[in-house]
Amino acid sequence: MGKIIALANQKGGVGKTTTTINLAASLAALDKKTLVVDADPQANASSGLGINIREVKDSIYECIINHVDPKKAILPTEVPGLYIVPSHIDLVGAEIEMLSFENREKVLKTVLEKLRNDYDYILIDCSPSLGLITVNSLTASDSVIIPVQCEYFALEGISKLLNTIKIIKSKLNPSLEIEGFVLTMYDSRLRLANQIYEEVKKHFGDLVFTSVIQRNIKLSEAPSYGQPVLLYDPDSKGSYNHMELAKELIAKNK
Repeated sequence: MGKIIALANQKGGVGKTTTTINLAASLAALDKKTLVVDADPQANASSGLGINIREVKDSIYECIINHVDPKKAILPTEVPGLYIVPSHIDLVGAEIEMLSFENREKVLKTVLEKLRNDYDYILIDCSPSLGLITVNSLTASDSVIIPVQCEYFALEGISKLLNTIKIIKSKLNPSLEIEGFVLTMYDSRLRLANQIYEEVKKHFGDLVFTSVIQRNIKLSEAPSYGQPVLLYDPDSKGSYNHMELAKELIAKNK
């Protein structure tokens, strides 16, 4: 049975989508059949994995709102063993449409349970907000990975997210766990980056992944070519970092 992991942080620009697509590609390269679910209306995970959004017939929106079979929405990517349920700008309106739904917080859970047995890992790229779609993503997940940017305000938004996780755990998904915090945009030459790493480690201990995602030009360039960094530049630091993260995640879940 596959594990469903949400990647969430309501603070934008922390490298959440970058981590999602590159961690997913690394898991697939390590022979783990992986599915990315793009639950962000910006659809960056979809375009970052080479999907032409304009040509998408069925997206996660259709699965949630029109009850389209999610298997019809799955598209292959260039990475063998890596698939995606793409997003669409229509997802912006989904939160309003869902308000009249019964069990509206559990719609995505129902969708993903149909796919769970077909994959080793299902990674959900959440939008940078704590709206109904993100609540659905956390309710549908077994655990959550929280990307934390090595910047001065890094820890600011975390308490809000942790509070949301606590509420979801008590009301909607008692088995939701924190898989771990992953430090992104890390630059070992900066004292600040090291201070933030130490601070996050002090707060969250073993929940912090040992692997960090370093600042890397190739990592920033890859999405504009519709490729994970593993294909764009397999020898880059970004590719190596995500491969280490994937190995650490697999070892954690043995």
